[in-house]
Amino acid sequence: MTATPASGSLPVYRWRLAPDGLATRRQLRAMGLRPGGQDVAAELRRPRRRRGPLVAYLYRIDCAKPVRPMTPGRWAALARANRARRICPACRRDAGYVIPAALGACVPCADSN
Repeated sequence: MTATPASGSLPVYRWRLAPDGLATRRQLRAMGLRPGGQDVAAELRRPRRRRGPLVAYLYRIDCAKPVRPMTPGRWAALARANRARRICPACRRDAGYVIPAALGACVPCADSN
């Protein structure tokens, strides 16, 4: 389980072989933590057949900080952003669902064009 030297100064581990004490952003989030401004500690690489490897960055768990709690202002901003994603730019009505980026408008407006 030794790290292979990277092109830079970061250690690189193969998929599923990272040592204890390191975690990806998603893993930190599941633990209620965030990287908290720390630098990337290592890389995790998963080889693929016809493309470049998948790369995940690892952070130290002991240096991670707790996730900041949602404030009423943040909840309100999130609600406004989600509401804006439901407004059709063509007819300016609330579609009741998030407008697909591929369509660019609600389904009735996209079908009429």
